[in-house]
Amino acid sequence: METYIALRYSCLVPKEITTAEYQALAELRYRLRRFVGEGDAVARAAGLEPQQYLLLLALRGLPEGVEATIRTLADRLALKHHSAVELVDRLEAHGYVRRSRSRDDRRRVLVALLPRGEKLLEQVARDRIGELRASGAALVNAISALLENGGSLRPGKPAMNSSKRGSKEKRD
Repeated sequence: METYIALRYSCLVPKEITTAEYQALAELRYRLRRFVGEGDAVARAAGLEPQQYLLLLALRGLPEGVEATIRTLADRLALKHHSAVELVDRLEAHGYVRRSRSRDDRRRVLVALLPRGEKLLEQVARDRIGELRASGAALVNAISALLENGGSLRPGKPAMNSSKRGSKEKRD
């Protein structure tokens, strides 16, 4: 079994990371950080902290059939349970969500999005979707460059200088 995993892994992973792969990875990270940073600013402008927006988004975007428990929301946001509870507390205090006990199991706390929270979420999400539609191609391009075994970024898209970086330059 270990031999199969090692062979499979070594066949799929090139021996050396190419300059194009470093460039694509750096571009992907840049695009993601930029999208997240702009999203945080839009959430704040709407009166939400970024984590509050993400909880509302996770709540509204839960897959069909998944109950909106504190545990589920904590998992979806990669938070500890108590941190999710604090976020729900703040959102509930503003009238954006409502907390209730499950009828089947009183120990489980369910969270529901209220109209006020839905309206605020839609305002921020509309902006984020618009931003993705306007500049998402660059993000997709960066991902594609990595998935295509380090192929260079497509023509017409921003690319880093093709020379090797970091040999003598100061790193962040």
